[in-house]
Amino acid sequence: METVVDTRSTGTTEVAANDVASTLTVTLAVPHMMCGGCVRTIEQALQASPGVGAARANLSARRVLVTFKSPSTSTTDLIGVLKREGFTSAELADDGLGDSTRTSSLLPRVGVAGFAAANIMLLSVSVWSGHASDMDNSIATLFHWISALIALPAIAYAAQPFFVSAIAALRGRRLNMDVPISLGILLATAMSLFQTMRGTDQVYFDAAVTLVFFLLIGRTLDEQMRAKSRGAAENLLSLKAMTATIIGEDGAARQIPARLVVPGMRMIAAAGERIAADGIVTSGRSEIDESLITGETLPRLVQTGDRVHAGTVNGAAPLHIEATSTDDNTLLAEIARLMLAGEQSRGRYVRLADRAARLYAPAVHVLGLTTFVGWMIAGAGWEQALTYAIAVLIITCPCALALAVPAVQVAATSRLFGRGIIVKAADGLERLSEVDTIVFDKTGTLTVGELRLSDGQSIADSVLASAAALAVSSRHPYAQALVREARERGLGVEVRAGVREVAGSGLVADGDGAPARLGSAQWVGVPQHRHQDASLWFAEAGQDPIGFLFEDRLRPDAIAAVAELQKAGYAVELLSGDRPEAVEQAARTAGFLRWQGGARPDAKLDRLQALKEQGHLALMVGDGLNDAPALATGHASLSPASAVDISQTAADAVFQGEHLHPVLETLMVARASHRMALQNFAIAILYNLAFVPLAMAGYVTPLVAAIAMSTSSIIVTANAVRLRTMALALEAPGTTAATKRGHG
Repeated sequence: METVVDTRSTGTTEVAANDVASTLTVTLAVPHMMCGGCVRTIEQALQASPGVGAARANLSARRVLVTFKSPSTSTTDLIGVLKREGFTSAELADDGLGDSTRTSSLLPRVGVAGFAAANIMLLSVSVWSGHASDMDNSIATLFHWISALIALPAIAYAAQPFFVSAIAALRGRRLNMDVPISLGILLATAMSLFQTMRGTDQVYFDAAVTLVFFLLIGRTLDEQMRAKSRGAAENLLSLKAMTATIIGEDGAARQIPARLVVPGMRMIAAAGERIAADGIVTSGRSEIDESLITGETLPRLVQTGDRVHAGTVNGAAPLHIEATSTDDNTLLAEIARLMLAGEQSRGRYVRLADRAARLYAPAVHVLGLTTFVGWMIAGAGWEQALTYAIAVLIITCPCALALAVPAVQVAATSRLFGRGIIVKAADGLERLSEVDTIVFDKTGTLTVGELRLSDGQSIADSVLASAAALAVSSRHPYAQALVREARERGLGVEVRAGVREVAGSGLVADGDGAPARLGSAQWVGVPQHRHQDASLWFAEAGQDPIGFLFEDRLRPDAIAAVAELQKAGYAVELLSGDRPEAVEQAARTAGFLRWQGGARPDAKLDRLQALKEQGHLALMVGDGLNDAPALATGHASLSPASAVDISQTAADAVFQGEHLHPVLETLMVARASHRMALQNFAIAILYNLAFVPLAMAGYVTPLVAAIAMSTSSIIVTANAVRLRTMALALEAPGTTAATKRGHG
């Protein structure tokens, strides 16, 4: 089933997480995707192909996520489409090693270019200083020819990454930013060779080779920084188990690749091993490290009947597990797909950068030609005019602008994922940075959504064990809470024979032993005046009914989180459909100043709409199921996630674990990413405003142009990478939200 979510800010639709997670998707590696123009060409070509529903290119990762409308469309067809556009591509391998290979191929070229540049520079210094000319003009000519012999093979080898990319673009009848770079290198080299043959002094082999050297340094550092800024999804699947130990029908154990596991297979996970597939524990008792899934550092105790997930580590003792999913349908695989979808989607700022970068390729050639013609008209020689035009071609590369937002987005999503938060919406971080009001749901959001006995200390172990023997046969939340309490006390919970469940009433045991009932007060036979004393009642024949009172406890840091949000200046509300008395108690405990209980879905929508009309930008934090309409109505939305409904939530982002601090972390990262995106835009714009006029005016040599262009890209990417580790503080609602509120 296909699902779409409204992106709100653009009025368009994006493929939702569960659509991305379907089997009709493929990720292609496109190593020669260099700029925003490449992104546009790739996406348009793929989306125009029969059977393709959507294509999302990621410049930072050089990946394209393609969603099919028809299962008959093959990966070979897509590769052929890109080949006709001049791009080499391949389906992304499971190991994801493309980038390290690319970086290693650049390093020898850097070495060759650096060696050649150093030697040519030694010869050039002699010529420039006049010593060679003073001795004999033929010595200067000899030095020029030696420089040519060094430069020509060095450029032919070292500049291949630029030449190959430019040729591929021209074959596809398009322009990318390696075209003007290659043109600049070739023009500088050809002009120098021509001048050497004429015996003049206007030789620029040193500049041409040094230009290649600095361009390669910039591209190598850029590749390495891209790898550092790459999101966690790129390496997430490497954490899954490669093999699974399967127990056959004859009881013999054998190892098979994890990808061959199918539901129903019986697996055994030894202590210290990663679990190969999602499943249910059939026997054994151990502790599982689920930090990869939940973000919690403390291990979770699991035993018979508990669910476990692929990629988690069995820490204490062997477990027998019945697989419930295949290798590519595990929670781990789904999270990786959600992360990839989040990284490859693009918000407003990314689309703006793409549009700007798209205009650069033709603009660069126009500026270069204008510079050449202008200087020729001004009376400069063709050598001087061509030198200035070459500098313009080099310095106007829009790499910094194209990387300004994608680098920030990938760094932000990577940081959040490391803290158990998955960003799904294209412009989710942008909208999260604008909110000024936080609206919490109660059950499963402000609270952990797990019922606990509030009067457990007054219940004898023998009574609890007897009641749990009935409760273990039911999936009702009260029954499960009772069984959980008994197990936590270390009581043996055995299934009582002859237990049957009466819908809407409770459980009755008519088998061996004294008859017993567990259920509602009326079902058990509790006097009317005691009905409100407990949530669940248990009675055995001849004994007075015993009540169990349950409560849904607040998340461990709920009080601190609400206080910190209020201190920062956010308006915080509690909006719940639970009983008004329970909502009031939770609100007062957590420190809310405004709350509403008994709110049906339409009442939640009315409240969010009222906030919107007042000029507030509200963040709705709900469980993503019955709160889905409210999540869609809020300016932004967050949802706590469980293993079974992580792919169904309608929120912009989901957070995992028992704490509310991820809400604060998301707001902090959103504000920081907004600020860094603006910083990167400023860096890219100021770079062009400063250097392009200087280059056209003749104040920038090709060598200085190469250094400036590489430096701008490195600064932009390095600025974004800082977001992964920098210390953040919760800030007051931004000026954007304040400005919008002013009209409400």
